[in-house]
Amino acid sequence: MTIHKQEHAGGNQMPFETIKYEVAEQILTITLNRPEKLNAFNPAMQRELIEAFDRADADDDIRAVIVTGEGRAFCAGADLSSGADTFDRDARRGPVRRNADGSVDYADPQVRDGGGQVTLRIFKCLKPVIAAVNGPAVGIGVTMQLAMDIRIASEAARFGFVFSQRGIVPEAASSWFLPRIVGIAQALEWCYTGRVFPAQEALDGKLVSRVVPADQLLATARTLAKEIAAKTAPVSVALIRQMMWRMLGADDPMEAHKIDSRGIYERGRSDDVKEGVSSFLEKRPAQFKNKVTSDMPAYFPWWDEREYK
Repeated sequence: MTIHKQEHAGGNQMPFETIKYEVAEQILTITLNRPEKLNAFNPAMQRELIEAFDRADADDDIRAVIVTGEGRAFCAGADLSSGADTFDRDARRGPVRRNADGSVDYADPQVRDGGGQVTLRIFKCLKPVIAAVNGPAVGIGVTMQLAMDIRIASEAARFGFVFSQRGIVPEAASSWFLPRIVGIAQALEWCYTGRVFPAQEALDGKLVSRVVPADQLLATARTLAKEIAAKTAPVSVALIRQMMWRMLGADDPMEAHKIDSRGIYERGRSDDVKEGVSSFLEKRPAQFKNKVTSDMPAYFPWWDEREYK
């Protein structure tokens, strides 16, 4: 049995309050940890998830990330304890900036969707991210998963893009992610109806890649994460993750050819590639030495940073 040791931030960093951050066998497990609230998402959880992914990218010992929930839920969505004003930014945070004509200044950071800030951080992550969905995942509880790479569901999992039933719209950049994952027709059906659906429907609709008994969920996720950690080059995996996600938005395969060519050239000269070929020819496990924090190619990042404006 694997023993997980929770790591607390050192130095000036404070321990997490709404999540658990546990590293074992080069795998980080982030557990949403408000079980008394069904792990409902609040501003503290938003900040702590972003910090957790910052820390994961900065730690070369972490080769993969698993995200799951404490207790019987993955995440029941936004914390609605504020009642009818839950989604009213002016009421919750104070009035946002206005232009001279009285219209909203949408460049005010106070307007930004908190769930979207989390998914954009996950999108930029340099480590593979696996969602282990242990129970209900509704609203932000499901949209935060869309920027994760692989979703594995317990038989007890339930999913719901419930926004239309709350009078609001899908958030967390899900209008970009969801159709790319499941197709436009399936995305619209789930978002139009806002219904909560079982794990088997999520599997049939390609939202998740497999459904397993509840007592096998974390073991299944860890087996996959261990395979990544044990057999692959960290820099290669970091680049593959970014190449695949970002090319979903490319308008021509030439864009992929450009970045493929850079990757083959830069990595082809690396110690990792020499080791990968030698270990294969010598029929032994590879010992990759290049690190994500210090050995990413010079062209990375190759995209334009689009700051919120």
